[in-house]
Amino acid sequence: MQTSDLPDLAHTHAGPMHWLATAVAMAAVVAAAGVLQPDAATASQPGDQPRTAVAAPGPAPDVAAAELPLQCGAVQSVVTEEAAGDLDGDGRPETVAAARCDAGSGTPPSAVYVLTAGPGKAPRVVATLLLPAQGQSVGELAVRDGAVTATLLGYSSADVPSCCPDLRERVEWRWQGGKFVRSPQAAALGV
Repeated sequence: MQTSDLPDLAHTHAGPMHWLATAVAMAAVVAAAGVLQPDAATASQPGDQPRTAVAAPGPAPDVAAAELPLQCGAVQSVVTEEAAGDLDGDGRPETVAAARCDAGSGTPPSAVYVLTAGPGKAPRVVATLLLPAQGQSVGELAVRDGAVTATLLGYSSADVPSCCPDLRERVEWRWQGGKFVRSPQAAALGV
């Protein structure tokens, strides 16, 4: 081992008191850093306009409070599926509802309605996407990325029992040019 030409220095040998003092000093630095935080960043560019608060959109229209134009005679109508989302880009959610007559058996055809409501106003139907006369029922309904998507169930012929639709089709409606446009029909798929 090579010896040093310099004299031994007492502080080069760390003892328990040295480590205790170091730990206390580090704890004080960490505590001070936690208490003293910088202000939040407020970067801006020349010409930036101050931001104004935007009111949060209200709740989606309540289907139960709406009058659906479904004619069911002596039986009641029932909402089988519903979904909500902003469909026309105005920042307020609309509700899409699939409804049918509450028949005792079979699979009655559905209607699909779009509802909207203004502040303090009852929900109202603003569009009909599917009519019961089209003879299809709705298996699934969703609102995704500003579009209404649905699985429509139907029948390949009059010989198919009304309990058991044998055709399935995925469709989409999107708000374009002031109206809902249905996506091109894909080939019907057997269930």
